[in-house]
Amino acid sequence: MNQNQLRTQNENRDRPAANAPAGASVRFAGVVKDFTGHRALDGFDLTLHAGEFVALLGPSGSGKTTALRVLAGLESTDAGSILIDGADVSTLPTSRRDLGMVFQSYSLFPHLSAGENVEFGLRMRKVRGEERRARAAVALALVGLDAHYDRFAHQLSGGQQQRVALARALVTEPRVLLLDEPLSALDAQVRVVLREEIRRIQTELGITTLFVTHDQDEALAVADRVAVMRAGSIEQVGAPEELYTRPASSFIADFVGLSNRLVGVVRHGFARVHGASLPLLDPSQADGAVSVSVRPEDLEFGAAGAPGVVLSSSFHGSLRRTRVRLDDGASLVVQHGARLHPSAGDRVLVRFTGAPVSVDPLPSRA
Repeated sequence: MNQNQLRTQNENRDRPAANAPAGASVRFAGVVKDFTGHRALDGFDLTLHAGEFVALLGPSGSGKTTALRVLAGLESTDAGSILIDGADVSTLPTSRRDLGMVFQSYSLFPHLSAGENVEFGLRMRKVRGEERRARAAVALALVGLDAHYDRFAHQLSGGQQQRVALARALVTEPRVLLLDEPLSALDAQVRVVLREEIRRIQTELGITTLFVTHDQDEALAVADRVAVMRAGSIEQVGAPEELYTRPASSFIADFVGLSNRLVGVVRHGFARVHGASLPLLDPSQADGAVSVSVRPEDLEFGAAGAPGVVLSSSFHGSLRRTRVRLDDGASLVVQHGARLHPSAGDRVLVRFTGAPVSVDPLPSRA
């Protein structure tokens, strides 16, 4: 996903309708969670505004699922607080937190029909039969399965089973929806369709949503804001386009999208790398040796630039990504239109477009 796609997506993203029921605000305040020999959450702070869709993104072991489980009441906190609409719920059981949850595993009861699975939460709340069935039917219609009420899990596809799980989470009308990698077991095409459906439903209901995923494209595609975790805390949180175009660190630049890491030097507010002088995202950066993060789409082939040789080129629909080894030994990826077909061994000149870059200081040599 490139900057133009992100910008268009952010401009077109729907917002909750004015008459939609408001979700609850959620706040993690200095939450600490320790497991034996490992700190999963380390002073974790994050706020979700009422009706907001926030994606929690991070590498394996960063603590994102632990954060969701702590909010759900499935794990206790060792320090800090969990607040829903300003009320501390840290010691409340899951049943009293007004949450809906969907996990990677569909966890449908095989002996119950789709409708009966959706009814289950209402049954636990002692909702009577006629009302229970009517509400379950509405929830199934919301996820596009109104004709599947009497079908059993083995008669449904994976995507349909996950829709049933979503309907089951929504039928109790929670104010907060928790999604723990709900699409990771599905085929790629089904994932795209279902994530768009989840966003549509979330917008329609105005329900506050925390969406845990390891898939960067998924997070950027659906969320109002994305919070990127690292080692139990938030590295950066912001709108998808902000994280992509203004990463706070090389970790964010590398993790959110693709990035080339090149060695350069900062002088008077510009990064100088391979003969180019590039503006900094943070003009206050001190002079000195730095690691420079450059997006593949911020490079191009031209009549002038750093000389190198093509190592490989891969096709990605409307674009290609071509790996080049510069004559000084640096390796980088250039993203360009698919009509250009460089071959391994071709000599090329790589030019920087001049887009602002993020940098990290390199340790000084003693």
